[in-house]
Amino acid sequence: MSKVKTRFAPSPTGRMHVGNLRTALYAYLIAKHEDGCFMLRIEDTDQERYVEGAVDIIYRTLEKTGLIHDEGPDKDGGVGPYVQSERQAAGIYMEYAKKLIEKGEAYYCFCDKERLESLKQEVAGKEIVVYDKHCLHLSREEVEAKLAQGVPFVIRQNVPQEGTTKFVDEIYGEIEVPNAELDDMILIKSDGYPTYNFANVVDDHLMGITHVVRGNEYLSSAPKYNRLYEAFGWEVPVYVHCPLITDAEHRKLSKRSGHSSFEDLIEQGFLTEAVVNYVALLGWCPEDNREIFSLEELVKAFDYRHMSKSPAVFDIQKLKWMNGEYMKSMDFDKFYEMALPYLKEAVTKDYDLKKIAQMVKSRIEIFPDIPAMVDFFEALPEYDVSLYTNKKWKTNAEKSLAVLQELLPALEALEDYSNDALYGVLKAYADEKGYKPGFVIWPVRIAVSGKQVTPAGATEIMEVIGREETVSRIKKGIELLSTL
Repeated sequence: MSKVKTRFAPSPTGRMHVGNLRTALYAYLIAKHEDGCFMLRIEDTDQERYVEGAVDIIYRTLEKTGLIHDEGPDKDGGVGPYVQSERQAAGIYMEYAKKLIEKGEAYYCFCDKERLESLKQEVAGKEIVVYDKHCLHLSREEVEAKLAQGVPFVIRQNVPQEGTTKFVDEIYGEIEVPNAELDDMILIKSDGYPTYNFANVVDDHLMGITHVVRGNEYLSSAPKYNRLYEAFGWEVPVYVHCPLITDAEHRKLSKRSGHSSFEDLIEQGFLTEAVVNYVALLGWCPEDNREIFSLEELVKAFDYRHMSKSPAVFDIQKLKWMNGEYMKSMDFDKFYEMALPYLKEAVTKDYDLKKIAQMVKSRIEIFPDIPAMVDFFEALPEYDVSLYTNKKWKTNAEKSLAVLQELLPALEALEDYSNDALYGVLKAYADEKGYKPGFVIWPVRIAVSGKQVTPAGATEIMEVIGREETVSRIKKGIELLSTL
């Protein structure tokens, strides 16, 4: 076989859906695994769905995710144009549709809306037009006369009504469909634009695509594609249909789920690398069940033969876990830069935000987790005395009150508010009294944070907030406990 060449052919209709990102990723991995070519083609023939700025989103998303194309509208590889509307303007699709007409594999259809409405049938609960090949029987003279009069037309594929069409997919195997179930689909619409199905076949052939990667919603159309390839006498590419992606309730992932596009996820505080890693596992599983991969490692490991037929569940909790793993291993300076807006949102006082960032780095899953985790630095929240009771350290409100009262003078007198010096004071007090360190540290942590769960220990928190704030919070704790 010739060099592997795949394509990503999105329509510019808005943000890039997770399913589209996975298609792009799998197409990229299949090509790069074989040292092949990954091409970008913009499919903008559906003018009604075109969204201004969406092409920029496509470029931006591919660049951010590292799925760099080798050929495309901005990188001519000799088989352009790479934008379907430009290919349409060049007359490519009409030229090939007319070739099919000459072979008897397609025909002009002049039926108006009223006639098509009369052909509607209910199939599997849906009302669809099942075309009756009426215009196939027009003579050449009748066709030419109508064309000369400017009668609006479409060009339809001529599918035989007998026999079957076979189709092989790398994931789903051989699929055989009775031709009687295939309609004479439209190839060229009345506005002169090609349908998605026809443009795809013509472009994939002319651009030398060897492997077609797409969602399994196109499986039902695939026999029609094969009939077109055979009608032209072209080699059929390798088909790789990806399984459906559903939400946790096993419904098709949609915009309503709030996690449906790449940019949605980035805005929700996920890291690009984690999203790409997670999306790779939506329908593919490596032999060793490993879960964390860089893009370079995915290129080496990816074998599309290990893709699943079953729907893949988009589990936001699993993605959060994976994102947390990426956070832990992230370069600190990069982490700090990305965490800073969230830190500033919660902490406006002149504290060392780098120290706070170090505390949360291994404890968060997404950046928006930060404000709720660190807001106590800004102001001590209202809290209940029940927090002072801790079974592990065998302490309660009464014992905690005694600890705080006895520690207060030492904390007021201490000049060096470094973590080590503070720990030294608490440890010396515990040793002197014969207490375990945790028995002393627990009430101090509750007093300075007002929380049972904090991103760091008591002395690290005290180091950040300083002596004045520490003493003030310890006094508030004593006051609260004294009311019992």
